Amino acid sequence: MDTLHLLILALIQGITEFLPVSSSAHLVLPSQLLGWADQGLAFDVAVHVGTLSAVLLYFRNDLLQIAKDWTLNAVGKAPATVQSRQGWMLIWATIPAVVFGGIVSVTGLDDAMRSLAVITATTLIFGALLGFADRRGSLTQPLEELTLKQAMIIGFAQALAIIPGTSRSGITITAALMLGLTRDAASRFSFLLSIPIIVAATTLVVLDLVTSGIAVNWLVLLSGALVAGISAYLCIHYFLAVINRIGMMPFVIYRLLLGCSLLAVMFA
Repeated sequence: MDTLHLLILALIQGITEFLPVSSSAHLVLPSQLLGWADQGLAFDVAVHVGTLSAVLLYFRNDLLQIAKDWTLNAVGKAPATVQSRQGWMLIWATIPAVVFGGIVSVTGLDDAMRSLAVITATTLIFGALLGFADRRGSLTQPLEELTLKQAMIIGFAQALAIIPGTSRSGITITAALMLGLTRDAASRFSFLLSIPIIVAATTLVVLDLVTSGIAVNWLVLLSGALVAGISAYLCIHYFLAVINRIGMMPFVIYRLLLGCSLLAVMFA
């Protein structure tokens, strides 16, 4: 692909990875509308490394405290704290997505689901569901009061994100809002929950890349990772800064408009 095209895709990936708008829906548009070629395995690795670096850097203090408290609690050297409980919740909530993702990968359903029709339907359906959750949820529970049962429900919701167009952040935030969490708490837990999944996905793609023997352009890959990482970091920062004030409706409206655009592409 043209270097400019790759950097544009890296920017799209960085911005949409953590917003509840579906990165897969956005990445399908350039190929459908402009005829751009697939960016390939190596570039997928680069942009995922970039977005992973962004979320790790942004939540570095939280993650260090969670890791410290969880480790001490796991070996029996300290009682449970809010942070150690969050560590256990992140572990248990990740399991459904890993299991479901493994089943889909082994059965080959992942390729079957990567159609424009599926992405269009999930963009519209789960966009509307996000709006419903934002309007009907109590939005009063802080992250510190999240229970294991609630975390598991959010984890099962995350498993649905294997379906392209669902939006991993969108479906987890939707589930959290329906359970009564505040918008900030729902978003923060969604972002933290993304870390194990991005690590797992990146590892799998790296293994595919290594076994494929594809030659790579390291300068383009590093540029893509940098663009994706910076845009993802800024996206997380500004999203958390404004979400309690503006709510989810701007993203709901955007998703519905995006879904309608994809419908137009389908029937064009």
